[in-house]
Amino acid sequence: MVKGKFITIEGSEGAGKSTNLLFVQAYLTAKNIEFISTREPGGTPIAEKMRDLLLDKDNTALCDDAELLLMFAARAQHLNELIIPALEAGKWVISDRFTDASYAYQGGGRGLSWEKIAQLEQWVQGDLRPDATILLDIPVDLGMERVRARGETDRFEQEQLSFFNRIRDAYLKLAKENPERFHIIDTRHSITEVQEQLTLVMNNLTTQ
Repeated sequence: MVKGKFITIEGSEGAGKSTNLLFVQAYLTAKNIEFISTREPGGTPIAEKMRDLLLDKDNTALCDDAELLLMFAARAQHLNELIIPALEAGKWVISDRFTDASYAYQGGGRGLSWEKIAQLEQWVQGDLRPDATILLDIPVDLGMERVRARGETDRFEQEQLSFFNRIRDAYLKLAKENPERFHIIDTRHSITEVQEQLTLVMNNLTTQ
């Protein structure tokens, strides 16, 4: 059986991941491509419990190293229980965030060593990497306006603008270093224009 494709969707807060994830799902459904949709941190019952710890705004004492290790602990469970079996069964996997988010949030945002993250990436994933990553890019001030308009925020969304500027810079650095994998979508535009960009990306991925 042909191995499925692993597509990740990344972006900082307010970039429109939820809306555009639904668009990607509808696209694949229309193409009769079998897929599963998941998220990080989370995706399995055990990993979702770790997600609750990570996002709970009352957990102010959670140190940066513990945050990073929890992310990779959840990822290990996610990979072994859900992602790898789905890919081996020939299904596409669409994930709302994956390891690039660790480089961006814990590496860029928290200032942790990228080398340390790379070591965890190799330990937990081996050679498995996404086939393609869709980066939904938005200026930080506009993204945070959208977040505030949604209402209640989680532990990450309560950080300062400088934190999110470092995250955006990290994502753009990753995209520059991995141009064959990353597809940058400018989400400042209308939803119609954003989805036109997404359609071009998905057309390319489904014909490869």
